[in-house]
Amino acid sequence: MAEITGLRSGEHLGNLPAEISSFIGRREELAEIERLLSGSRLVTLTGVAGVGKTRTALRAASELRAAFPDGVWLAELSGLEDSGLLAYAVAHALGLRDQTTRPPLDVLTGFLSGRRALLVLDTCEHLLDACALLAEVLLAACPWLRILATSRRPLNVEGEALFTVPPLPVPGADAEPGDDPGHDSVALFVERAAAVDHRFALTPSNQAAVARLCRRLEGIPLALELAAVWVSALPVERIVDRLDRRLELLAADGGTARRHGALRTAIGWSHELCCPRERLLWARVSVFAGAFDEAAAAAVCADDRLPARSVPELLAALADRSILSREERDTGIAYRMLDTLREYGTEWLESAGERRLLQRRHRDHHLALVRRYEAEWCGPRQLEWHTTMTRAHADLRVALEFSPGDPDERQAGLDLAGSLHLFWASGGMIREGRHYLDRALALDLPPGPATAKALWTCARLACTQGDLAAAEELIERCRPYAENGDRVAAGYLAYLTGGIAMFRGEHDRAAELLRDAVAFHRHGGDAGTGLLLSLAVQGMVEVMRGDFDRATALLEESRALCDRYGDRWARAFADYMRGLAELARGDVAAATWYGRESLRFRPLLRDTLGTALALDLLASAAVTDEHAGPARAAVLLGFADRVWHTFGLPQFGSGDLARQRGRCERQARLALGDTAYEAAFRQGRAMDLLDGIAYALGEAPC
Repeated sequence: MAEITGLRSGEHLGNLPAEISSFIGRREELAEIERLLSGSRLVTLTGVAGVGKTRTALRAASELRAAFPDGVWLAELSGLEDSGLLAYAVAHALGLRDQTTRPPLDVLTGFLSGRRALLVLDTCEHLLDACALLAEVLLAACPWLRILATSRRPLNVEGEALFTVPPLPVPGADAEPGDDPGHDSVALFVERAAAVDHRFALTPSNQAAVARLCRRLEGIPLALELAAVWVSALPVERIVDRLDRRLELLAADGGTARRHGALRTAIGWSHELCCPRERLLWARVSVFAGAFDEAAAAAVCADDRLPARSVPELLAALADRSILSREERDTGIAYRMLDTLREYGTEWLESAGERRLLQRRHRDHHLALVRRYEAEWCGPRQLEWHTTMTRAHADLRVALEFSPGDPDERQAGLDLAGSLHLFWASGGMIREGRHYLDRALALDLPPGPATAKALWTCARLACTQGDLAAAEELIERCRPYAENGDRVAAGYLAYLTGGIAMFRGEHDRAAELLRDAVAFHRHGGDAGTGLLLSLAVQGMVEVMRGDFDRATALLEESRALCDRYGDRWARAFADYMRGLAELARGDVAAATWYGRESLRFRPLLRDTLGTALALDLLASAAVTDEHAGPARAAVLLGFADRVWHTFGLPQFGSGDLARQRGRCERQARLALGDTAYEAAFRQGRAMDLLDGIAYALGEAPC
């Protein structure tokens, strides 16, 4: 059963985002949603675009957190296009890092089966069948789970309770100027208008016009927020007059325009108020699925019609009109677009015949980003790059989805998937990387460097999953490239085959292969991460062979190179393996020091595998202390068991490392007795990630 890697919000477990603007009204709706969830395990919020389904669901989930001790978890699905990744994306949102070949639905049901948790599935309509199946399976297997979904259409799952999110209440047509204006639609408009123009206030002279505007826009929050922007240029009375004229035109069109007239009017008028370049940028940035900065927008959207130097000012203008939202980051301002406004921009992009061109530019921009990441990862900016790539994750998925459908684009798509090998490996994305690479490699592809890289990258991911048969098949497919002069491929193939031999206990053969890997990477291969990891794993094999001096020399070389480059990720692996060497020599203090050094960097990347390995090492070191050691070892083993089951226990659950873990457990159990051992083990297993890491580092008591 998989476990949470540990995310806390105050006293609550979960990942709900903080609200970035005030939430107005909806008391009756929130009470009804709570009532529905008490009687139904699946509640779906439906309603027209822009009515506030997501905000209402998030506020309801936040208010219900106390009822769900195992967490309230949000899975945002708007940027996910591939339904085959739905279960994986939900698991990722829950903080799970299971990287085995188990079906993702099995991972989710195993994790949630005994937990009282609320799962929020936001924006399901474009993945309706997949979301329905996911909900059916999870609810059948997990009796304490509740699901709150948002969708423009019902999921049509048995037992589903539907709640249509209504527009905000609006003043009646017969309201007099002096009547109480306390309607939620009025309150929302006034607050948002005052944020645009601090001079704006509701007064007896404009109260009737504001009420009329709220009626014209049918109380739809997004429409009201877009209209609020106009008060900086026009008095409310003129805004309402223009809305009346536009609504008359839309009513004559009928169909969709009549059903969604208020929102389409607000969006359409916002579009008209934009200058031509603002409209063009609105359409073009609709290719982004997540947040983007000025540089990304310029790289993807700028050309002769839209000069790069104009992009920052145009983005700011779109944000001022509430077409884009701003996000303050440590690296500067990023922008994001609501789904409804993105759909409108996409329609214009399609009608202009530019959608495919912009999708290609978007893909090429992210391919260039990934190449910079790959070139700079082995250096001092690893955490920076990890943050950058994590933020770009939604757009990386969109870029990967663009390429396979067109034979002319497949090679670039394969290049992108293979060049992400460090992201897949270091960021806990093993399963997702394998998904994209398996799909790409199943296509008819011309031979070339991109194909070679994709093959050894996929083999590496398969090894990490414990799928050694698939890894060996991929290695053989890649071998001709290595034999024909691709020294990077040759180095990684030797590294992987050496690792497979080590897992199988063939230590002499593993040592020989890893010596070859080091040689290839020193002379024309990957002199960065490839060399660092090959040296470290070669050192690990020498520990298993009992040649501790040789192991120490190799590991010190790897650690020294890491320090020279500023690489902390590979350094953490070398520290772990050096700790193994010191433990085998009997220097428990040194083993503990290296184990803790290995552990410090892991949580920053959510490196579940590295964390679990380091915890096992620290437990094996602790058990040798005859006083507090066995109890501490049992707690560490319990916490490590939690992390190992998060990862999924692939090949690392067997062989030399498993035997060492087994010896540690037997020694601790013998010293404590079964009852005390089990109590300490349960204590460790109950720790969340933050507390468990602090305990393992000696920075907090149990």
